[in-house]
Amino acid sequence: MINTTAIYVLWLREMKRFLRARSRVVGTLVMPILFLAFLGLGFNNVKIPGMAKGVDYIRFLVPGIVGMTMLFTSTFAGVSVLWDREFGFLKEIMVAPVSRISIVIGRIVGGVTTSVLQGILIIAISILMGFKIVSIFGFLLSIVFMSLISSGFIGLGLIFASKMKDIHGFNLIMNFVVFPLFFLSGALYPLENLPVWIRYVSYLDPLTYGVDSLRGMLIGVSSFPIVFDFTVLIGFSAVMITLGAYFFEKSESI
Repeated sequence: MINTTAIYVLWLREMKRFLRARSRVVGTLVMPILFLAFLGLGFNNVKIPGMAKGVDYIRFLVPGIVGMTMLFTSTFAGVSVLWDREFGFLKEIMVAPVSRISIVIGRIVGGVTTSVLQGILIIAISILMGFKIVSIFGFLLSIVFMSLISSGFIGLGLIFASKMKDIHGFNLIMNFVVFPLFFLSGALYPLENLPVWIRYVSYLDPLTYGVDSLRGMLIGVSSFPIVFDFTVLIGFSAVMITLGAYFFEKSESI
């Protein structure tokens, strides 16, 4: 049975950890800002094949960087499970009279909230660099898509974290997972510029549809229908959350 109090407590814990660790906030924003500053401004006047007419590179890049932020912060949220296991907190919540699904939901909701907040910060900073949002309604819808991207990859991170006990090993494995997902998503360049066989591989990457939906919402240009992006992300998120909850329930607390 789902315990809303447990979900709220775990969400509040994640929020307090996020707000108190200022170095963590700054650290997660540095790489996206560097991408925007060096790539976005550096290539802004370059004519790149495959980009929609009237869209400069920084407008094309910002949704991709937001998608990158969702990917990295969400998948590495699983490391908090390993830290909690290391310091005994996981054992305490496992023996509490609440269902494990409530624990999973609390972690996912907390992780989604912090990831989306970082995504919004990236958009705010990019506006100072010349980025323009198509509409406020599109921006609000982009938050929905950010939440779907984040929840799906948090579920993926939980799967790996539930099967592993070594924090350093987790970081190494996740790097092998997230970087191919990032580069195949079209976050940095139009997919049309890739060789055909790589393009078909990129269609298997859920982040491809996340980045495409963010472009559709924020700049009004997308490669796929938004409804299709939404359907793929809903399916991906549901599968990953279900598998993450299953493996977490089967995992050991020590």
